[in-house]
Amino acid sequence: MLVAFGLPLALFLSVSGRANGQPASGEVNGDSAIRSAFGDSEIVIWTTSRLAGAIDSLTWNGQEFIDSADHGRQLQSASNFDLSTTFSGETFNPTEAGSRHDGAGPTSTSRLLHLIAKGNQLQTTNQMAFWLRPGEKSGGQPAKNTNEISNHLLTKRVTIGWRDMPNVISYDVTFGVPLDEQHTYAQFEAVTGYMPAVFSQFWILNPETGGLDPLTDGPGEQPHPVILATESGSHAMGIFSPDQPSPGYQNAGYGRWRFQSQKVVKWNSVFRIRSRDTVPSGDYSFRNFIVVGNLKTVQQTIAKLRTIRHEWPRSGRADD
Repeated sequence: MLVAFGLPLALFLSVSGRANGQPASGEVNGDSAIRSAFGDSEIVIWTTSRLAGAIDSLTWNGQEFIDSADHGRQLQSASNFDLSTTFSGETFNPTEAGSRHDGAGPTSTSRLLHLIAKGNQLQTTNQMAFWLRPGEKSGGQPAKNTNEISNHLLTKRVTIGWRDMPNVISYDVTFGVPLDEQHTYAQFEAVTGYMPAVFSQFWILNPETGGLDPLTDGPGEQPHPVILATESGSHAMGIFSPDQPSPGYQNAGYGRWRFQSQKVVKWNSVFRIRSRDTVPSGDYSFRNFIVVGNLKTVQQTIAKLRTIRHEWPRSGRADD
């Protein structure tokens, strides 16, 4: 059974007032901040009601790391499915922060159901909007969804500081895939970060040496942890997941993009499941570590995380 905080999905949606995509009578306040010391500064993370509790800002040592503009450019999570048809990106695309139609507006089609923010820890549950509204197209392909909001729940738990590494942000995310959908392909963007263009240098952590190798603009995915840094190396952000790679997708997992005209860069951590029959409904959980600091510190921290990755089991289906 698919559950959210101990409640069956159908009951949870009924309590939230959003069963079958119907609006709730009340709103959960999504404005919050968590923080923790690192070096001579603090890592501070903000969420906003505008983005239904998605992360709108992350700052450290005088630098903003997130280029939050519309309802897609955040530190957030999303998923893509095929609805048992030919897969095309964004056409069945539950998205945490909201829809394309929300634009740069003050509200989100996504619905924030729950938020706890205390000290250095954040927990939210969100009913994700579809990126496209019914009738809209992406890449010339029409939306497959018939509602503006999905019945997909997203729960994230974020903690600044992990073990003895104060610059590591653990980002544990669970995607709830509902019972009444049939898919043979699921693509989970467990976390993505859209960053200002000043983070112009792309790097990967070399698995053989633990050193840094330059990474081309791509765009797209490759199998090694990605780090985006300023030209001087004074500020950097990297992504590492002990759950990478997805079985059958050993040459993918960590993506990077440079959008020249929008003056924004992006990284992500992506997981995939393909089935000849159907992707089972239920909860799919993934652990990621977002690492902040100067370039050398981020490199050393991700290298350390890689050496201890065997200490915890792989994520995936919550009932595996």
